[in-house]
Amino acid sequence: MRVVVTEFMDETALRAFGPGVEVHYGPGLVDDRPALLDAVRDADAVIVRNRTRVDAEVIAAATALRAVGRLGVGLDNIDLDACAARGVAVLPATGANTLSVAEYVIGTMLCLVRGAYASNAAMIAGDWPRGRLGEGGEIAGRTLGLLGFGGIARAVAGKARALGMAVAAHDPALPDDDPAWTDVRRSSLAELLEVADVLSLHVPLTDGTRGLIDARALAGMKPGAILINTARGGIVDEAALVAALKSGALGGAALDVFATEPLTAESGAQFEDCPNLILTPHIAGVTDEGNRRVSEVTVENVRRTLMEAAHG
Repeated sequence: MRVVVTEFMDETALRAFGPGVEVHYGPGLVDDRPALLDAVRDADAVIVRNRTRVDAEVIAAATALRAVGRLGVGLDNIDLDACAARGVAVLPATGANTLSVAEYVIGTMLCLVRGAYASNAAMIAGDWPRGRLGEGGEIAGRTLGLLGFGGIARAVAGKARALGMAVAAHDPALPDDDPAWTDVRRSSLAELLEVADVLSLHVPLTDGTRGLIDARALAGMKPGAILINTARGGIVDEAALVAALKSGALGGAALDVFATEPLTAESGAQFEDCPNLILTPHIAGVTDEGNRRVSEVTVENVRRTLMEAAHG
């Protein structure tokens, strides 16, 4: 059996496949489409992150394909219908990077609300901006709004409550009687925007969520609120967000995901001179520990699926 890895992962986890599986570790394949198509032709499984497009072309080229291992949980880069039609198992690493994302959300929230951690250049130049940097706030007593209330959002909620925050969430897919709603204010989207001092996004990119946080939604947010997006680019209207930050309507934002990824000089230029803005390259779920967990879970998912197919 043969497994092709198209993006970076913890290579030591690949040892768990054992001697009966040939592993082609090619993290550069994501940026070389012809090489990718050639590499998967005799692959029993492929392992990808979020950038590799496992579309109909890839699935058609991979005539022996039985499984797609996803180093993460988002599946918008994988053609699920084409996989289902071919009987290809799609295997996300559910829960493996939850802690990494939750800590990212809490960390950026603290930085943005306090507003005190970007003064190195001024201080090295001899400035002493104590008055301005002393105007930041505390998150205790504020309301965290969660758009989507799955596993990662619930982990964020638990940590936020421990820091003294109230929690509100909007997730129409979650039944009213689900125990997850305990100690959480269930809200409509409009209500969530109104009450959230910090709004964190935890929904997939679908036709229903694309552009969901647009100029109208941003105008419905509490003045000075913070927006954090670790979900998917395309959910937030980036131009509208920039306008809200520059006008002072929003107090800050952290974006880990973008409509164009990787972010280019052209697409990134719109964020120039935005106040209280944190930009990171889709790494909220990628920590040293999280990468090991995601890699181990993905390898085990793929290994088990291939073994079952071989003995089925």
